[in-house]
Amino acid sequence: MNITSGVVPKAQKCVLYGVEGIGKTTFASQFPDPLFIDTEDSTLYLNVKRFDKPTSWTMLLQQIEYVKANRPCKTLVIDTMDWAEEICKQHLMQANGWNAIDSSNYGKRYVALAKEIGNFLNKLSEVIDLGINIVVTAHAWLRKKEEPDEMGAYDRYELKLEKKTAPLVKEWADMVLFANYKTTILTDEKTQSKKATGGKRVMYTTHKPTWDAKNRLGLADELPFEYAQIADAFNRATATPDEKDLGMQSINELPETNLQPVKSPETDIPELNEPSIPTQIPSDMVDLMKLNKVTPDEIMQIIYQGGFMPADTPIENIPADLWGYLVTNWDKALGLLNNQIRK
Repeated sequence: MNITSGVVPKAQKCVLYGVEGIGKTTFASQFPDPLFIDTEDSTLYLNVKRFDKPTSWTMLLQQIEYVKANRPCKTLVIDTMDWAEEICKQHLMQANGWNAIDSSNYGKRYVALAKEIGNFLNKLSEVIDLGINIVVTAHAWLRKKEEPDEMGAYDRYELKLEKKTAPLVKEWADMVLFANYKTTILTDEKTQSKKATGGKRVMYTTHKPTWDAKNRLGLADELPFEYAQIADAFNRATATPDEKDLGMQSINELPETNLQPVKSPETDIPELNEPSIPTQIPSDMVDLMKLNKVTPDEIMQIIYQGGFMPADTPIENIPADLWGYLVTNWDKALGLLNNQIRK
């Protein structure tokens, strides 16, 4: 039985959430060698590596599998988690024939959502095990917190996620950073009128009654909202012995000659010529076809040989719910393609 001591460096799981427009995406772009899964087109103004915007839950999971297989980055950024959760909801609704995610059947649908998000976090943990950091961004919203004692109710900032999934994300993370504008209230001594001033961007790193936050890096409770404020502590937590010998420099600070070129993910993902894809095929299906190099003829053979429609059915007569079924059951569709159609 082996016993060790000392600090063990490892990739970090960071959740970064804050109010609208405070700069979460820009902050996330400063982590070492980031690659974005951008669910809401928030990186378009930044010069960063990004996957194509995921149009289905299946596509998003395949992007994570690509990172596991190819290791094209040092930090994988999910931007944002609340939009990813919305994609997950659409997936579950399509797969189960639900009209909405609601509290019917004693919360059964919310339980299913939490289970799917839990599996998603497990996949991200597998990326962590490969030495790749994970940064998950999210929006914040104010919720009324009810206390049973004399404190009564008060507003607090929380992750903009469903009540069953937000705790999963917070518990999964090594650190949760909350970004907000710090406003100072000035009181006129003569008139006793009050005026708000300031608006400085700050981040909070420890839990308070009015927000969720935590860290394991020994950060100060409140810091300016700048990546430089956590860079040294982050590097110490993730650096291998060889990197420590280099003086704790981040990968972005090392001389260019020490860097190994990394192919952009888009260049390694097979592409189809978009003009050859019939416009009747929905965009989420088109995206999966591109990722897996599936031709329009092959997708029609999946429909025919899978017994979904007669072999002479024209593509314009394929119903929308069948396309949706194939997207949510893409692994089975690929199994039919590889085991029968391509043999």
